Amino acid sequence: MDTLFIIKIGGNIIDDEGKLSAFLRSLHEVRGFKILVHGGGKLATKLADDLGIAQQLIDGRRITDAETLRIVTMVYAGFVNKNIVAQLQSMGCNALGLSGADARIIIAHKRKHPSIDYGFVGDIDQVDHSRLAGFLLEGLTPVIAPITVDAGGQLLNTNADTIAQELAKSMSDRFDVQLIYSFEKTGVLEDAADESTLIRTINRGHYEKLKNEKKIFAGMIPKIDNAFAALNSGVKKVIIGNAEQLSGLVNHTTGTTIINE
Repeated sequence: MDTLFIIKIGGNIIDDEGKLSAFLRSLHEVRGFKILVHGGGKLATKLADDLGIAQQLIDGRRITDAETLRIVTMVYAGFVNKNIVAQLQSMGCNALGLSGADARIIIAHKRKHPSIDYGFVGDIDQVDHSRLAGFLLEGLTPVIAPITVDAGGQLLNTNADTIAQELAKSMSDRFDVQLIYSFEKTGVLEDAADESTLIRTINRGHYEKLKNEKKIFAGMIPKIDNAFAALNSGVKKVIIGNAEQLSGLVNHTTGTTIINE
């Protein structure tokens, strides 16, 4: 099968114009099929602060009330998505900007939790892998913002790491999928403040140990949870690492590789 790289970009890279442009140039140079999933960086939080709308995160996941949903839709599916698409187009990469609501490529439902009201946060039910495969075969590079829609047309804010994982799982019947989570760190670190403590491979037991020792926390937890879920569903490889080293991540010479052992 053909290889498909599903690459999620997030963290401070989105907020740094120079680093984002360099990443997109590296993405353009990745040969073959690819899908980019992006978060929103700090812009949504800054805009909410400017408007006096309080924000709350639980285990790296944003609580999304009605006003926050408007902000993240404007930022993620609007400015951030189209800025990325425009830059890729200028480099000769025929990018197609989408959210999950467009062509109903990602159907979700409002999250149900026994004790926490996450607001308008979506958990994914279905990915239209046939339509996405069609875009790829037409020579397009989908760029997907983390806004989904439910069966009744309600927009939902959905974790971008989860979207990348669900896309990877859904495409694994048609492609040899490699899922890459890229951000500002070199990978998963033993000490979050020390880049020299990069962990090159992590299995489930090591991950649980690091969590218990509080060495992995906040946004890294859903990222690694999603990595294991992807591996359990047919995805060939999951790598976490620095967006500025995308070539090394694609070629498996840097970053942290998650292994299902």
